Amino acid sequence: MPPANDPPAALPLTLDLEDFKGDFSFDALFGDLVDELLPEFRGDDAAGVPPPPAPAAPARGCAARLPRRRRAARALQALLQGARRPPSSGWLRLAYSLMLGIDKRLQNLKKEVATQDAKHRKTLGELEKGVDGLFDSFARLDSRISSVGQTAAKIGDHLQSAESQRETASQTIDLIKYLMEFNSTPGDLMELSPLFSDDSRVAEAASIAQKLRSFAEEDVGRHGVASAVGSANASRGLEVAVANLQEYCNELENRLLSRFDTASQRRELSTMAECAKILSQFNRGTSAMQHYVATRPMFIDVEIMNTDIQVVLGDDGPEADSSTIEEGLSILYKEIADTVRKEATTIMAVFPSPNEVMSILVQRVLEQRVTAILDKLLIRPSLASLPPIEEGGLLHYLRVLAVAYDKTKELAKELQSIGCGDLDIEGLTESIYVSHKDEYTEFEQASVRQLYQSKMAELRAEAKQQSDSTGSIGRAKGASVTTSPQQLLSVTVVNEFVRWNEEAISRCTLLFSQPTTVATNVRSIFACLLDQVSQYLTEGLDCARESLNEAAVMRDKYGIGTSVSRRLAAAAASAAEAAAAQGESSFRSFMIAVQRCASSVAILQQYFSNTISRLLLPVDGAHPAACEDMGSAVSVVEAAAHKGLLQCIDTVMCEALRPS
Repeated sequence: MPPANDPPAALPLTLDLEDFKGDFSFDALFGDLVDELLPEFRGDDAAGVPPPPAPAAPARGCAARLPRRRRAARALQALLQGARRPPSSGWLRLAYSLMLGIDKRLQNLKKEVATQDAKHRKTLGELEKGVDGLFDSFARLDSRISSVGQTAAKIGDHLQSAESQRETASQTIDLIKYLMEFNSTPGDLMELSPLFSDDSRVAEAASIAQKLRSFAEEDVGRHGVASAVGSANASRGLEVAVANLQEYCNELENRLLSRFDTASQRRELSTMAECAKILSQFNRGTSAMQHYVATRPMFIDVEIMNTDIQVVLGDDGPEADSSTIEEGLSILYKEIADTVRKEATTIMAVFPSPNEVMSILVQRVLEQRVTAILDKLLIRPSLASLPPIEEGGLLHYLRVLAVAYDKTKELAKELQSIGCGDLDIEGLTESIYVSHKDEYTEFEQASVRQLYQSKMAELRAEAKQQSDSTGSIGRAKGASVTTSPQQLLSVTVVNEFVRWNEEAISRCTLLFSQPTTVATNVRSIFACLLDQVSQYLTEGLDCARESLNEAAVMRDKYGIGTSVSRRLAAAAASAAEAAAAQGESSFRSFMIAVQRCASSVAILQQYFSNTISRLLLPVDGAHPAACEDMGSAVSVVEAAAHKGLLQCIDTVMCEALRPS
């Protein structure tokens, strides 16, 4: 038994399976093992450093109380240290001999592994060669399959072509048989095949009838050409077949239209769609489309058409103004657009070519329903006999025209958004108003002239009434009654002229879009304003000059002579004072008139710059010509003012030279 102070290697090797059970951990085992062996494997760099004291060996009785992993670590440590010693003891020699046996078995195992590896490599090479051969076989097989597939496809194409030719031949035989039936007796449709009388095969019958009809008409055409060049022996041809086919197609089309109407009344969209599809083979379905549109209630219901004008005119009836008509047209056109939108839903679900149907529907709406309303609204007056101003005059017609045109353009845009196919809806809308737009400029000029004459008559009546109530110096002296220039000349009146013209210009730009046409019409309408302002201002200045003339006559009439009595001299002096007062009043009135003329011309020039110029500038020569017209009109006013100012100077000079 070794002493108690022997190193751990000297302790007997005791390994117990219980040491490796429970909470045994290899990490802790090797950790303890390293801690035990680490001091013995220090290098030279640790020379001189005393090793840590070896742990005291526990007594034999205490060895059992060590942890199991600690006992296992001590046992492995002793085993490792014993392996570095010469095999002196018996159990070490036994371990050494076991180690040699293990080495020998390892060598034998390596040789056996090398032999098996060589065999496997040889087998793998043979397998690779076999796989390559298999791939080559697959490639040849794939090529063969592709070749067979191509051959099969060619055979299939030939079979399909043959089948197609067979079907074509069969159909041709049937068509010839049907054609002979139609070409047998004129007007006899009773001996036809059951196909042409079977309601369940209407689509097939329609298709065959159309093919036969096309062929027969083509043959008749060739026959006619041959006869025209002198073919005396030409056969009768297929004239009978053409006539019978035409009769049958008409009968079939009418039958389908009747079925279509019945389905339409019942709102059976599927039946309607089926009939429309078959009818599309007859003249591309034009008759079906037109028949559907023509049978819409808004085109055949008299009550609806009579209600339209009532909606537009409202409660005022024929006396309705443009505002009421504008509101009524908005309501009516909205109703029309909603109706067209509902019809569009049905058309999209029924007809194979809905755009063509929508084109016919929208065209019918504009040409029939809208035109009927406008014919009752836009009753064009005669320029030779203008409507009285009390009933609105020409201005009422022009305002209604502008309102109707504007609302109709809005309706056209709404219908275009709903859908109108290839219909030129803008061109169609313009064509509705072309008769009204041809003489528009003449009506606009006549309207502003009528308004001017009415206004001047109103001003003269007011002036006369005021003169009758207040009296005047001329009436006291027995002279003719004249109108005060303050009563005739007013900036407010000129502003009213400009407002009329501005309204007319706005209608012109609404009705016309071409710059050349707009410039021509605007210049004509503006020329009316120039004439009105020039005439109004000139007449006002002439009226003021008349007052100056009357004052001058009074001065000359009551001049004081050198050989008169004192009594006459006093009377003449009193009359001269009255004439001087009249001259002063006339001078003041004329200067006020000149001031108002200057303000009126400024208003005219501002209106030209703000409104007229931009409409004339796009057309070469239009703006300078209008400026020249305006200059001519203003020059007439300036000439009248110049004459009056000379008379004012004479009045001032006479007053200055009059003896006090």
